[in-house]
Amino acid sequence: MRMKARATLVALVPALLFAAVGCSSTDAPATGRSPDPKGSEGSAGGAPGAPAASPDPAGSAPPKAGGTTLERSALAQGDLPGYQVSAQGKNPGAPDGQPQADKKACQPLADIMGDKPDPAARETVNRGIGSQKQTGLAVSASVSSYSESEAKALLARLKAAVAACGTGFSATVDKQTGSYREVRTADYRTSGDESVSWTTTAAGQGVSAPVHLVVVREGDTVVRLMALNVAGGRQKVLVPQEVTDKQLEKVRKAG
Repeated sequence: MRMKARATLVALVPALLFAAVGCSSTDAPATGRSPDPKGSEGSAGGAPGAPAASPDPAGSAPPKAGGTTLERSALAQGDLPGYQVSAQGKNPGAPDGQPQADKKACQPLADIMGDKPDPAARETVNRGIGSQKQTGLAVSASVSSYSESEAKALLARLKAAVAACGTGFSATVDKQTGSYREVRTADYRTSGDESVSWTTTAAGQGVSAPVHLVVVREGDTVVRLMALNVAGGRQKVLVPQEVTDKQLEKVRKAG
């Protein structure tokens, strides 16, 4: 997939793949740093033609251990052999905030594409994960803290939205609009207290790609995972089981 097409896909899933796209390139270095932001297709921005991020050693370094309980819950470089994990800052051209759906019933699905799973999240830590084993596979992983009742309510809203939005919906963030077609429940095993998983096809400006999402509740913590193939084509993708298992393992250990 060319740089412009990749940038369009990042605009469709604005907050979640800002790091994963960078570290999923087939020529990404093994240190956990993303490709040179000044060149080639490693510099996917938030919109077609958006300026690439400036080199930032602190932003492109692997996530550090320690910090808050939520930070300790998040994946770090070295947790997953065969993957790069990044906590780099967002490209300045990428849109911010929570997308707004064109259908009220689908707003929970639009929210999940934003900076946090929904407005009730008290804190969210995001990670970008690039596979060194499957060309083009980018995974976003985030952990968010809630009260347990709020976390349960979020899962209920998502399940209802998946059931109601099978024909798809559109969402707009920062004046950029993308569509999500063919929303379908997907069978997926997790070890959390409860979960919901679905697939959709993100489309915009003549570019489309399958996306797989998994949201898991573990007590009062919500794990959000999303997989996208940034290499192009319509090949279906799934969040790797090992990524989900490791993320939930870290949540339990930290909590």
